[in-house]
Amino acid sequence: MSKRKFKFPTAFTILFVIMIIAVGLTWIIPAGSYAKLTYNQGDNTFVIHSYKQPDQTLPATQESLKDLNVNIDVTSFTSGKIRKPIAIPGSYRRVEQNPKGILDITESMVYGTIEAADIMVFIFVLGGMIGVINKTGAFAAGLSALAQRTKGREFSIVFIVCVLMAIGGTMCGIEEEAVAFYPILAPVFIALGYDAIITVGAIFLASSMGTAFSTINPFSVVIASNAAGIPFTEGIVFRAIGLVIGSAAVITYLYFYAKKIKANPESSLVWEDRHKFLETYQETNHGDIPPFSLRRKIILALFCIAFPIMIWGVMVGGWWFPTMAASFLTITIIIMFISKLTEEEIVSSFTEGASSLVGVSLIIGLARGVNIVLEQGMVSDTILATLSDMVAHMPASVFIIGQLFVFIILGLFVPSSSGLAVLSMPIMAPLADTVGIPRDIVVSAYNWGQYAMLFLAPTGLVLVTLQMLYIPFNKWVRFVLPMIGVLLTVATILLLIQVHMYS
Repeated sequence: MSKRKFKFPTAFTILFVIMIIAVGLTWIIPAGSYAKLTYNQGDNTFVIHSYKQPDQTLPATQESLKDLNVNIDVTSFTSGKIRKPIAIPGSYRRVEQNPKGILDITESMVYGTIEAADIMVFIFVLGGMIGVINKTGAFAAGLSALAQRTKGREFSIVFIVCVLMAIGGTMCGIEEEAVAFYPILAPVFIALGYDAIITVGAIFLASSMGTAFSTINPFSVVIASNAAGIPFTEGIVFRAIGLVIGSAAVITYLYFYAKKIKANPESSLVWEDRHKFLETYQETNHGDIPPFSLRRKIILALFCIAFPIMIWGVMVGGWWFPTMAASFLTITIIIMFISKLTEEEIVSSFTEGASSLVGVSLIIGLARGVNIVLEQGMVSDTILATLSDMVAHMPASVFIIGQLFVFIILGLFVPSSSGLAVLSMPIMAPLADTVGIPRDIVVSAYNWGQYAMLFLAPTGLVLVTLQMLYIPFNKWVRFVLPMIGVLLTVATILLLIQVHMYS
């Protein structure tokens, strides 16, 4: 009798196991909490929230921040640059244990899904848009034209996508928004003879490398610099150098992988798992490929326009997922009117497209549930306090490498870049003063360390991406580990250079 071949668990099972581990940590790790500072715009005051203590109110002045040892310009609060609660240095204290139980597992899954409703709606609208455009035949006609024009230089498309995604990452931290690119670019890469790994590499890997080496990203390096009390331009040259090296490494890595699978498709890491990916994204046409008419060109142009509009909205307009979803829905409605589809065809194609992404949306909610368990269990602040004590008073070179690895660990427990920035920077940045190095080096360590973890952290967007492209987690780990090694090597070298420059 033949043995059943082991199949790596799906994203849902992995998250469920992680949820159980998170619940277990709330029993093991001592509970603790920092006092948190928020700005009340209504009456121009600071409010201090301490665990199970009455809130304290202070005037929103620089003097109040100085008294709290919070070295941040008051305008960062009043202008809205910092909106999330700031951890107050020296305020950590142990609190009574708040362990979670079995019922909390399912409850946190539900509440995590509710918290992720805005992202889920965005994904459903995106899926519906893709469904409608597919029904018009615009994708099939456009892909056929693209395949003919790029014959013999297919990798040029991968190169362009990588560059654009890296730029998007370094400028505005494309993360959840990158989900929008998979349904359109996966069929393109299939038509060019590539696999799911090329798709995830050109989009997720390139954008994440760009975000790791953020230069002006308001959701990571800018907010972290504000929370550290320094201009975000400090250290930008080294981050830009890292961006060039990291992006070049991603493109080179994908080039040799693409060359290998072109020579032998069975050498693809996901060759055994390709069927579902191809079934979902490959444009199959029973009969002739529809002509690339003016109408279909206009439909594809409208679809493409949606993405620079979205990026502009995030960077300049202060958009978040509800506004992005509304902009995509607006363009979808315009496409519906010019498509010449019947009312029944429009409704069915939109609902089928949206329903195809239900599983992806639920994964986002489950990942949020893990974070809820850790927050309610009061263990995240304890981990931060313990790690900050460990690296304090070290020699400068050892200190900054220690900071890098501290942020790798914290990236697992706090996968939000802005959340980790406001939680950790008021605590970690002043430690740089004690070893005689500029605070911008700690900001770089935060950015590079956290994103080294987010390439793998199931609590982040990795499982969402892999679920969309039907890539097993173990195959992804095998593929991405060399790039994590590149990121950490470049980060270590750049950090040590900066330390020795200022020592």
